[in-house]
Amino acid sequence: MKEYMLRILNQADHEKTWSSEKHLEFVKKCEVYIENLKKEGKLLAAQPLARTGKILSGKKGAWKEIPLGNTGEVQVGYYHIRAKDLDEAIAIAKGNPEFEYGDTARIEVRPIEIEEERTGFVYPK
Repeated sequence: MKEYMLRILNQADHEKTWSSEKHLEFVKKCEVYIENLKKEGKLLAAQPLARTGKILSGKKGAWKEIPLGNTGEVQVGYYHIRAKDLDEAIAIAKGNPEFEYGDTARIEVRPIEIEEERTGFVYPK
């Protein structure tokens, strides 16, 4: 099994019109999705991310810190999963509840590099 990162992206304000009941329904579906992945042995980690923080850019001595805004696309969470290949990782991503609750969600599916080919360095978990 290979490891993949599912990077969950959505509009920062996509939930602003949701009722508290709809938000609770969404969270419960995410919990079921997570539990199913755990039972299948495919989930390594999953966490939502706060809509606050900073974006850091620049270089040493000339850093720029920009607050995350309330508009535009942000990363709302991630899933670190195991899958036999990219196709299976994509199939897992397609089952994410984000897609049931609006049309602005995107999921970036990317293989995780465990070891550097050139140096043999193994990244910590």
